[in-house]
Amino acid sequence: MPRRFPHGATHLSACLFALAVAAPAAAQSAAQAAPRAAEPFDLSVANVMRGELLTGRSPNEVRWSEDGRWVYFRWRQPETADTTTSVYRVAVGRTAPERLADSVADRVAPAMSGNWSADRRRRAFERNGDVYVAEVGGRERRITDTPVRERAAQLSGDGRTVYFMSGSNLFATAVDGGSIRQLTDVRAEAEPSKKDPEGQRKYMDEQQTELFGVVRDQAAEKRHREARDSARTTVRPLYIGKNASVGSAHVSPSGRFLLLGVADRVENKQTLVPNFVTESGYTEPLNVRSKVGDVQAGQRLALVDLRTGATTWLEAGPKDRKVTLMSQGWAPREDRAVIVGIPFDYKDRWIYTVGGEGQLTQVDHLRDDAWVGGPGLFTTGWLPDGRVYFVSERTGYAHLYTAPAAGGAAVPVTSGTWEVTDVQLSPDGRTFWLTTSETHPGERNLYSVSVNGGQRTRITSQEGWNEGVVSPDGRWVAILHSVADRPTDLYLAPNRPGARPERVTESTTAEFRSGPWIRPEVVTFPARDGETVYARIFRPRELGAQSNGAAVLFVHGAGYLQNAHRGWSSYFREYMFHHLLASKGYTVLDIDFRGSAGYGANWRTGIYRHMGGKDLTDHVDGVRWLVANEGVDPARVGIYGGSYGGFITLMALFTEPDVFRSGAALRSVTDWAHYNHAYTSRILNQPQDDPEAYRRSSPIYFAEGLKGDLLIAHGMVDVNVHFQDVVRLSQRLIELGKTNWEMAVYPVEDHAFVRPDSWTDEYRRILELFERTLRADSPAR
Repeated sequence: MPRRFPHGATHLSACLFALAVAAPAAAQSAAQAAPRAAEPFDLSVANVMRGELLTGRSPNEVRWSEDGRWVYFRWRQPETADTTTSVYRVAVGRTAPERLADSVADRVAPAMSGNWSADRRRRAFERNGDVYVAEVGGRERRITDTPVRERAAQLSGDGRTVYFMSGSNLFATAVDGGSIRQLTDVRAEAEPSKKDPEGQRKYMDEQQTELFGVVRDQAAEKRHREARDSARTTVRPLYIGKNASVGSAHVSPSGRFLLLGVADRVENKQTLVPNFVTESGYTEPLNVRSKVGDVQAGQRLALVDLRTGATTWLEAGPKDRKVTLMSQGWAPREDRAVIVGIPFDYKDRWIYTVGGEGQLTQVDHLRDDAWVGGPGLFTTGWLPDGRVYFVSERTGYAHLYTAPAAGGAAVPVTSGTWEVTDVQLSPDGRTFWLTTSETHPGERNLYSVSVNGGQRTRITSQEGWNEGVVSPDGRWVAILHSVADRPTDLYLAPNRPGARPERVTESTTAEFRSGPWIRPEVVTFPARDGETVYARIFRPRELGAQSNGAAVLFVHGAGYLQNAHRGWSSYFREYMFHHLLASKGYTVLDIDFRGSAGYGANWRTGIYRHMGGKDLTDHVDGVRWLVANEGVDPARVGIYGGSYGGFITLMALFTEPDVFRSGAALRSVTDWAHYNHAYTSRILNQPQDDPEAYRRSSPIYFAEGLKGDLLIAHGMVDVNVHFQDVVRLSQRLIELGKTNWEMAVYPVEDHAFVRPDSWTDEYRRILELFERTLRADSPAR
């Protein structure tokens, strides 16, 4: 769905577009980045919308060296004018990271992903389009050095052979050197017909063979050549059909079998997004996604016997439903793989195992009459004893299970009214390291538990948000830790309970650290149906201000996203903006409404067939709670948000106009029939099948209800929620004769804004909207 970042703005009163053209900012970047810690903190729109130039850039892409001695990560040190990031590393037992030159990082830094040998002594991976194999505590071998990108590097079970994809085909070579062998001959065309000629053509063929020796000789030579080629190689042509491409390839530990994922391309109508500000001076349209309900592509799986060339196309699910199949990997030492099947209506998930015979065995079936989802939907793997592990929402919350590969009852490893959000298996296969929310829905911590279940042991002890990456030898853990008023930093600790983490990075600038930042309280209030809603609250008194009696509700994007938690928010600009609002007397409430992540399957699917239903009434109930508990004037409540938050803002002003005095809708979906298929069809089905769900969920059908003041802001090069969405809505508002709205457009911005000047212009307009409409002396609606 719409992604998480808020953006976009331009003035349009009723029907006049006044473009908010971004002023050149390159010259002022260095000055903006310069620290001003000695001065009183400048809590202004322009300052906080500098984003990471103010807050600093947190580390990411954390990974361990193969021998577990070094942690590598990407980072930008604070107080520098350079806005780019670099690769750093820190040794176990030390806390001073060293920056690596790009040329060095490309050579020594491990890739973010890769494939281990069964004994975990070697790992194959791709770096800059070439294949490498690294040994634990040893040297690194470069396997390919070509201008063509190789990918999907993997090792045989004994670690002696490395496989990789180039183009549409699979290749193999010995890790220690040797020739490169092509193992497949994939052809994106229909298989030639093998049907014998009939009728007149059969007669002509027989006559030619009877009359002419040259024809008989050519036929004999062809048979001889085919027999010779067949004896020399098992590489047979594999015809995948026209408009198809290879999406994935996984080789079994013995090297005999290949699971090949084939994506079928379909003829659907793409949307053109005009790009007006270009180097050429001409409008250059971008050809982007199709719309929900148009024909969609899926993926098939072929099981290929690399010894004989025989191919079996796997089939799963009911015969009357189209199912996409995805390979999840082979068992470490057995030619048996686990695959996941998802039908085109997204209401089921099947987990199967398959061996070289091509027979599927069902391990688990998850059904949700809304749609399957939640954390861990594709988390599956193998235990050394041959069991399969997976995450399922079968109890209403995402938990970890194991089951026999041959089918049978699943055994829960975890249970409770909380979620497992990440799973790591120890190298010896005896322990799971889990990230869970069991201490609080807004916290994350790392735990260890036996693969057979039982008592969990908490590893991380710091409050807030903790995401741990355990070293390959299991002895250490790299922790990305944050709290609500402090961005994420990297820590190192021994992988044992109660171990004291040592801080590796300080990512914030001195200027940011001088700011008035608070840890907003995470409060709860009852929804009208009895459910408990979590929210962050920013109170004026916490900023040393007097309440002005008004409130602003912020609506996060993405729908399925959590923001009322105790860690650093991905909405860090909004976090700082809320301090500015609170300092001016506004009470700000940031709600994890129905459909948000972190609260189980029923909460996640509470918006099924009606977006703008319970997700909106949760905000209305939040207003009632503010009135009853925080002294808010019910006549002076505003609302704003981006993407999904912009959609809710429109629905709030159009369908609850007596609750919300004004609102700012940023990069908003205005008609769900114009959004993408993968997100929308899960929640609302297809528009041609369920038009009622689309009509009651789309703001454009309720625009006549607008009473309060509305600001619409949108990037013109938005390839996610297209600019067309708000153009169509603006025409609707014009035809309805509405006058209390304006539009701000950003000619060079996509869905996620990049330029600080665009952010500043947008949030200046939001602040001015609330100052104009929510003050005690504001004019009547």
